Amino acid sequence: MKFLFIVQGEGRGHLTQAITLEEMLLRNGHEVVEVLVGKSSSRTLPGFFNRSIHAPVKRFISPNFLPAADSKRPSLKKSVFYNLRKIPEYFRSMCYINQRIKETGAEIVINFYELLTGLTYAFFRPAVPYVCIGHQYLFLHRDFEFPEKNFVQLWMLRFFTRMTAIRTSKKLALSFRTMEQDDVHRIVVVPPLIRQEVASIQPEEGNYIHGYMVNSGFSDSVEKFHICHPEIPLKFFWDKADTEEVTKVDETLRFYQIDDIKFLNGMAGCRAYASTAGFESICEAMYLGKPVLMVPAHIEQDCNAYDAMRAGAGIISDSFDLESLLRFAGRYTPNRNFTSWVRSCERRIIFELEETMNVVIDEMYMVESFV
Repeated sequence: MKFLFIVQGEGRGHLTQAITLEEMLLRNGHEVVEVLVGKSSSRTLPGFFNRSIHAPVKRFISPNFLPAADSKRPSLKKSVFYNLRKIPEYFRSMCYINQRIKETGAEIVINFYELLTGLTYAFFRPAVPYVCIGHQYLFLHRDFEFPEKNFVQLWMLRFFTRMTAIRTSKKLALSFRTMEQDDVHRIVVVPPLIRQEVASIQPEEGNYIHGYMVNSGFSDSVEKFHICHPEIPLKFFWDKADTEEVTKVDETLRFYQIDDIKFLNGMAGCRAYASTAGFESICEAMYLGKPVLMVPAHIEQDCNAYDAMRAGAGIISDSFDLESLLRFAGRYTPNRNFTSWVRSCERRIIFELEETMNVVIDEMYMVESFV
């Protein structure tokens, strides 16, 4: 089968999921003909993605959230006004997506939580079926438990998620644990897409704290901890623009531009991991048996963190409270059931994608027979 990927380019998670799924499809005799990645003025495409993906990569302008003045949580007001001004550009992007779906000869489109994919299928109705993949689709599952957060924000999160999946054939919800299929919402719960590099790496327990922050404003709390505890090595990755590949504060505190190999090696050898609660890196930490401090940067990550806490991944804080992380690390026990769940990922996801294509072929055969 020929697949076309459409990937939301915000953060690291959707990009690494796309890399992993492409590897799985290639191993099973399928082909990814092209990868379309949503871009914005505030984010650059990490170099590791272009180095790791095999299919041709093309970019298009996509909606995104703008950070608040403190560069921590997104500013909803700024984001709304910014994206409203760019509606004409987004419509051109939808025309481009529709064109690529037709011209690539793709038989199935895979959507990694890109809003314009759902809107393209709403307005242009391409004939090619598409499947949505992401942890966010678990938020639409009838049995998902939400944290006690603002009702309006949770409603908006679910509404946004539905918009990314308009007219989809199936939603594959990546989850920390197994859950029943939700037929009403066309949701199948599957394991996280953990890359081969993570599965093959040998974890060790080092003496440093490893970290990742999507928004650079959280570096303030890291630096405050460092002033009080300069003896504890800290290695943090960020997406801060216009900085060196490595920003060396002193001998025990360094900030790195995101690099996949360095990030994974850092994860494998750390004492504990601190993150802005992105789903992908939490899964990697759980797989490698690392205790996690989760500092949500927006409502989606609030839900990620709550779900991960229930799965035994770690603790939640509103700042990079690394002292609490070290205390938690002293009593942390890895979730071994998670490891076996992850190892069933390829079999489950390939089955669901091939089943989707078989259903489409059967429907086409029935139509032709009727005619």
